[in-house]
Amino acid sequence: MPKWVWVKKMELKGKVILVGVTGSIAVYKACELVSQLRQKGAEVHVLMTPHATHLISPLTFHALSGNPVVTDLFVPETHALEHVALADRADAFLIAPATANTIAKLALGLADDAVTTTALACPAPLVIAPAMETKMWQHPATQGHIKTLQARGVIIVEPETGWLASGKQGVGRLASLERIMAALEEALKRQERRQDLTGWRVVVTAGATREFFDPIRFLSNPSTGKMGIAVAQAARERGAEVVLIAGHTEAPLPEGVEIVQVRTAKEMLDAVLRYADWLEVFVGAAAVADFTPKQVATTKLRRSETKRLLLELEPTADILMALRQRRPDAFLVGFAAEIGEPLERAKEKLALKGLDMIVANDVSQPDAGFGVDTNRCTVITRDGQIKTLPLLTKLEFAHQLWDFVRERRERQKAEVKRVCR
Repeated sequence: MPKWVWVKKMELKGKVILVGVTGSIAVYKACELVSQLRQKGAEVHVLMTPHATHLISPLTFHALSGNPVVTDLFVPETHALEHVALADRADAFLIAPATANTIAKLALGLADDAVTTTALACPAPLVIAPAMETKMWQHPATQGHIKTLQARGVIIVEPETGWLASGKQGVGRLASLERIMAALEEALKRQERRQDLTGWRVVVTAGATREFFDPIRFLSNPSTGKMGIAVAQAARERGAEVVLIAGHTEAPLPEGVEIVQVRTAKEMLDAVLRYADWLEVFVGAAAVADFTPKQVATTKLRRSETKRLLLELEPTADILMALRQRRPDAFLVGFAAEIGEPLERAKEKLALKGLDMIVANDVSQPDAGFGVDTNRCTVITRDGQIKTLPLLTKLEFAHQLWDFVRERRERQKAEVKRVCR
């Protein structure tokens, strides 16, 4: 079978990148960032909050970027709507460093300085690299704002652990320039893909099912739903009409998609079949139970009354096979989460269930299993092509998956037209 390995490339020539700089002591690192962006051929425009100008002179960024720096929205000598013009031209907007104050404003839609006003007016992808003291980063308010922004599709480059301005060590240090540049690359790829799935009708499943054996106890698995949520979010960002059927999840649900909450494998099957005639593409990323208790107690089973508990299990219905039987023309994508080398089992599953594509991954790896933000995956197609990807965030992988799905569907459509001639 042919095999490809996906390789990252950074293309910035001709790209218009806005860099928002806020009042963090890490502001000096933004100088190197702006310099690197310009050296790679980007057209860079810097915007600064008033607090940032107290830490470093706008003249520094003017020299590094080669463009005037926007610091005040109400300077008579400048174009009053310069920030709006920049927002319309931008290919991506990067805010680095981002303080807790600016993050809160962005999450709440407040706009009282050059950075937040431009961010609110800018349709381009937004990348935020926070930098602050540990307790500020870990505060529930800050984490809540981060989740809000992530649900909107904002890329967050989480801070690293190291020495902070307070002289203490902890999480809150601005991410490395390499990580920030990689996140910017992902933002630019999103811009290139923007709306390329417009008109698609997509159903995605995510999270774990729970199989109850009494009213309050159940059998389940460690899935947090992050992978399926990322797949749904990526499809929505690219213009698809998306329904997300979610079991138990522990990640923010994306905005702009229809959410159907379920608990059991049976409820998930019923929900999928309700959309069977509507969907065009189905991605089964949920961790659906293979077995469920044959009988469910009507009251809580008490240890004092039950010395030994034996549960008789029966197989659950296979959602992918049921959907394939109902919709032989739909494009179906499955996931094969295995312990150890997953390829052979994934190939068997692809053939058995009549899938168009399957994603194989080894969930025993610490950076690619349940609950983490990254994944190592191999994509296998019906005609035997294998595409192996490196470690990516789940959202990065989700976009790669949609690239593959779009390529395969276009090829299928072209083949149908050729046969019909």
